Amino acid sequence: MSRRNVDLGSGSVGKLLFSLAVPTITSQIVNMLYNLVDRVYIGHMQPVETVGKLALTGVGVCLPIIMVISAFAALMAFGGAPRASIAEGRGDLKESERIMGNSFTMLVAVSVVLTVVFLVFAEPMLRIFGASDNTIGYALNYMRIYALGTIFVQVTLGMNAYITAQGFTVVGMKTVLIGAILNTVLDPIFIFAFGMGVRGAALATILSQAVSAVWVLLFISSKRSNLRLRARNFRVSPKVAGPVLALGLSPFIMQSTESLVQVTFNSSLQNYGGDAYVGAMVIMSSVMQFFMMPIMGLAQGSQPIISFNYGAGNHGRVKQAIKYMTAFCVTFGMLLWIIMVFFPQLPIRIFTGDPAVIALTSRLMRIFFLGMVVFGFQMSFQQVFIALGQAKVSIFIAMLRKLILLIPLVLILPHFITPQTTGVIIAEPIADITAALTCCALFAWKCRRLLNGAPETPPQEQ
Repeated sequence: MSRRNVDLGSGSVGKLLFSLAVPTITSQIVNMLYNLVDRVYIGHMQPVETVGKLALTGVGVCLPIIMVISAFAALMAFGGAPRASIAEGRGDLKESERIMGNSFTMLVAVSVVLTVVFLVFAEPMLRIFGASDNTIGYALNYMRIYALGTIFVQVTLGMNAYITAQGFTVVGMKTVLIGAILNTVLDPIFIFAFGMGVRGAALATILSQAVSAVWVLLFISSKRSNLRLRARNFRVSPKVAGPVLALGLSPFIMQSTESLVQVTFNSSLQNYGGDAYVGAMVIMSSVMQFFMMPIMGLAQGSQPIISFNYGAGNHGRVKQAIKYMTAFCVTFGMLLWIIMVFFPQLPIRIFTGDPAVIALTSRLMRIFFLGMVVFGFQMSFQQVFIALGQAKVSIFIAMLRKLILLIPLVLILPHFITPQTTGVIIAEPIADITAALTCCALFAWKCRRLLNGAPETPPQEQ
């Protein structure tokens, strides 16, 4: 997709949003296939009732670490890409490229540190995340290989956001599509044909991410990209990096605390219910991640439109983009709620054929996803705050749902609700609903001030 085919500042907002959203939604769904496909194959390792079940749970407890890796990528991606778009909207391409170059350097530095930490402390961390004596072997086999590919994950996720932010959503989609297809092909070969089990799944994933990373770097270093990755911008400047990290802190908190949430859920469920409940939680988390991807994709597809036009002072187009995005997110969220509450077995059977696991997970899922009916509002409005460069509000919203509400509720409610496992699970919808209503109130107050009578060149942070 060439830039002349993507004019963020004119034309129908609805058509533009659709053209950008379809590739980004596809990208989000396909990106999830990396770990999702791993779990699908692993969950069907024979015999399913023993090896398959334990291996799936073991790989599932690695999810918090994987989320941390993705969170650091989000720190630079969602902290830098909207700011680059706002600068581009003002016509300052040099500043946009400085933001991207600084982000790349920080991604590489963080990758090195994370790789060392996860290799050295893998076992004690996985124990904290809910691994038992029965599952720790599978978890270690997967994590020790996956950690070696941290830099590929960071570069792919972190720098692909700058491709999407320019309006090259088809190119961004190809980034993840290439890797996901390769991963899907390599998984059964390494897992079953070569007999590598969970180690084969991890190896397939990092090789696929490596190919995607090369693709990203080749594009943003070429003349096809409006923003070029140039060596002169690799030196980190506090004036550039500081605002990037401030804005990126919200999605970082969202993703990194997800790992803390998983730890809290897994440890609580392990304590009150054992491996079976941890396994059910792995499936529910996987289902939530997969079905939330369209909402996240739509939100990311709208980001270039909102940020670019906000930087250009075209507030009418900003408002139109927000309306379209919110309508989609809310509608899709309600559709998910219907599926999860009334037809939970449909997504569960993707991951397991064990009747006992299906029955348990179905019962828990009906409670776990109750808050999904209003979750679309939070996802939409939170992305708006990020796209507008509103770091402080975004950080508060990110902290509210998980750190202030969800984690304390998971720890407190089992002492008052029986069975105790139900007390753990019901914390999710309570936190979701409370956070969504709060986000709606903040949006009504803050965005009215930003978009009604705001200056032509908006401040970077309010």
